[in-house]
Amino acid sequence: MALVVITALAFDFTNGFHDTANAMATSIATKALRPKTAVALSGALNLVGAFLSVEVALTVTNAVVKIQDKSGAPKAELLADGGSTLLLIILAGLVGGIVWNLLTWLLGLPSSSSHALFGGLVGATLAGLGIAGVNWNGDGSKLDGVVGKVLLPAVISPVIAGAVAALGTWVIFKITTGVAARFTEQGFRWGQIGSASLVSLAHGTNDAQKTMGVITLALIASGHWSDLENIPLWVKVSAAFAIAAGTYLGGWRIIRTLGKGITDINPPQGTAAQSGAAAVILASSHLGFALSTTHVATGSVIGSGLGRPGAKVRWAVAGRMALAWLITLPSAALIGALMFWVGDAVGGTAGALVVFTLLCIASVAMYLRSRTGKVDHENVNDDWDGDSPSTTGTPATTSSVPAVAAN
Repeated sequence: MALVVITALAFDFTNGFHDTANAMATSIATKALRPKTAVALSGALNLVGAFLSVEVALTVTNAVVKIQDKSGAPKAELLADGGSTLLLIILAGLVGGIVWNLLTWLLGLPSSSSHALFGGLVGATLAGLGIAGVNWNGDGSKLDGVVGKVLLPAVISPVIAGAVAALGTWVIFKITTGVAARFTEQGFRWGQIGSASLVSLAHGTNDAQKTMGVITLALIASGHWSDLENIPLWVKVSAAFAIAAGTYLGGWRIIRTLGKGITDINPPQGTAAQSGAAAVILASSHLGFALSTTHVATGSVIGSGLGRPGAKVRWAVAGRMALAWLITLPSAALIGALMFWVGDAVGGTAGALVVFTLLCIASVAMYLRSRTGKVDHENVNDDWDGDSPSTTGTPATTSSVPAVAAN
């Protein structure tokens, strides 16, 4: 149980720095905010947002593993062995999510932390309980479970966000034609700060809850919690601080790709993209959809490029992102399944320790690899070097790029 909680909070931390770009990439790219100021603001608002709702957390608790019997109570067979099988499933699933998060961060790909988590959990559940153990479609009376709450939002949300951002960008440029450029640039930089703050708040509301749901599921497995409609307070607090800390760290590689790699962004575009993303994320959080904030943010940035007259979208970069989106869930599922089989083969607490040790080794290896070709707050805004083979784009220089504050 302790290993699961530690690993869940570690996933929450990686979720934070993996997804900082969703809120702040465009504000950093247009220099509306200094890089370090942007991640600090985003971290603080993620912390606040985590306490605004529990709908997504309850989705995570109930939507992946079939934990309820016909009466609505936790299944007795899942708790018969002290919950050790279910705990190992959760641990293996979290490892799948973390490893995929770190790999895509290393490559500078803004893939979905949410789908990495759900993929890991689905794979571990398939390995541990078989296909019948996965809650594919809830009770069958409505679109629920993995299909309704995860897969459908994954397809629909980036399209909606892109359309909203494209329309918003087009309208903005239409109504500001003839207005002095210095007034529109300055005004929209303030607009970017406001809309980026809203995305950060929305991200905390949606993504921090996923870790809350996972820890609550583990508490149910170990017999420490039985309420399927509420989340313990200490779980909310710990998950909120973990994602805020990760966000403050700043996932500079992904910020660079999203802010500089897809299209050249100016403040009106950034405002439209962030406003569209925030609207979609907040609406989905209210409905309990555990969507990918990364998909939404990326769809919004692409939409802002399409909506701006004369703007260029780098489709080669967008294509690499789309490929990462497609393989995220099955790849994390494969890792989760392998980790369950390893832990189950060793057995008991020793098996869980082996899985945790493998996670630590993989994490350290990817961190050390990231020190080559370092991207940080000093070179995150350097010019994108075309569609180079490097996913993160080769920084034009290694010098610091001056960032101007909004005022």
